[in-house]
Amino acid sequence: MKKYFRFFILALIALVFIGTFVYLYKKSRPKEVKYEQLKPAVKNIKRTTVITGNIVPRDEVNIKPQISGIISDLYKKAGEDVKAGEIIAKVKVIPEMSSLSSAQSRVRLAEINLKQAKTDYGREKSLYDQNLVSSDEFDKISQTLDQANEEYDASVDALEVVRDGVSKSNANSSSTLIRSTISGLILDVPVKVGNSVIQSNTFNDGTTIATVADMNDLIFDGNIDETDVGRLDEGMNMNITIGALQDLKFNAKLEYISPKAAENNGTNQFEIKAAVTVPKGTMIRSGYSANAEIILQHADSVLSVPESAIEFSGDSSFVYVMQADSTYKRRSVKTGLSDGVNIEIKSGVTSKDKLRGNKIIKEK
Repeated sequence: MKKYFRFFILALIALVFIGTFVYLYKKSRPKEVKYEQLKPAVKNIKRTTVITGNIVPRDEVNIKPQISGIISDLYKKAGEDVKAGEIIAKVKVIPEMSSLSSAQSRVRLAEINLKQAKTDYGREKSLYDQNLVSSDEFDKISQTLDQANEEYDASVDALEVVRDGVSKSNANSSSTLIRSTISGLILDVPVKVGNSVIQSNTFNDGTTIATVADMNDLIFDGNIDETDVGRLDEGMNMNITIGALQDLKFNAKLEYISPKAAENNGTNQFEIKAAVTVPKGTMIRSGYSANAEIILQHADSVLSVPESAIEFSGDSSFVYVMQADSTYKRRSVKTGLSDGVNIEIKSGVTSKDKLRGNKIIKEK
């Protein structure tokens, strides 16, 4: 039994030794090197850049109150269309006590003056009817009564404005009724009934009642690196792709390039804006993230080869051209525009030449 076990161990050792020898022999054999064959082809080459940004309305207006108070009614909500002058909300005024007291005092004083003016007018009218006073005297008394009436009406209006924010004489143009200043879509209504709001003043921007924008006039707002901004010109066409709508692509025309750079993550970038042409029936929401592809340079119908076939040495470029004996000879070429995959060949080879491409390594 021990004899058979010894033979088995020896056979196993011999098998491992032979296997190791065969593996090392295969690894030591030279590898056959071959190359892909390439032929120059006529193509359109474009150098493009992709700019990230957002789709936003050209005009977005914040509607603010002209008087401070509390929201008593909301007549519109986000997502609804609104016309210029249409009422969005109503504000209930909370009067300041000192102003209210002053207005009430003015009404009481105007009421006393009016009562006295009516009494004087009645007496003067009786005397005038008896031809006991002149027309001039009677006219002065009549004028005093008219002034007292006007002052009383004005004081009542002032009291109503202080107390209610609106008077009967100007109800149609009341500052308590918050109206849209433009026609468009309501993007946001950040207040609720019961919220306090304040009017715009020197120390405060005021409370935004609603944000309204014309969604038929959209722009792409993005930023481009300073290395590419020098190649842009106003009027250039752009292709827009929205991240949320991958199947939708549409055109835009560059209309603004900022004259001043802004630092962003350590790099200088310039703001650009482009007018967007949205297909009819397409719903675009404000703030969509988007990419804009813009062609910086292009060369149409030019001879080109894959850039991997080019050998660069300093300022010179070379390719390897197949000879009659199937060997390759190094040849200088003049290159042009590259899109990162293919590169333009201006001179040095023709469409009939066969070029050496990438290596194909095979074991013999």
